[in-house]
Amino acid sequence: MKRDSALDLTVSESVASNAVRARDKERTRKALQYAMLRVKNKKEKMSISAVAREAEVHASLIHNTYPDIAEEIRAQMGRSARSQRDQKSAELTKARATIRELKQQNKALEADLVRLASLNLSLEHEKTVLKAVANSKVRALP
Repeated sequence: MKRDSALDLTVSESVASNAVRARDKERTRKALQYAMLRVKNKKEKMSISAVAREAEVHASLIHNTYPDIAEEIRAQMGRSARSQRDQKSAELTKARATIRELKQQNKALEADLVRLASLNLSLEHEKTVLKAVANSKVRALP
């Protein structure tokens, strides 16, 4: 059996690289948790950006790589993903009801507009007839 030493080396490097990444990820997780404590102890406003600043990482790292920590921060802020979703859902339901009501009002106003346009046309015709009678161009029948 022939062995490819370059392939063996690449596989072992990959395994070692994954182990280093796992340690780094765990180290970053602990740094983020300590940063949360420091922000809380400093009595600063708890937010993902404040924790990221304290841990000296970018906020997107917390959002993308550590969603559980991001959720924990939101929960401490009083805005968990579920409560945010429920709040947005309630706002959307209210907005839909408002839109439905405004559409009904719009329909009623359009009907009034049609009625008033017809009345206006009738009055214009009546005015024309009365002007003609007043100028003696047309005689009114008894």
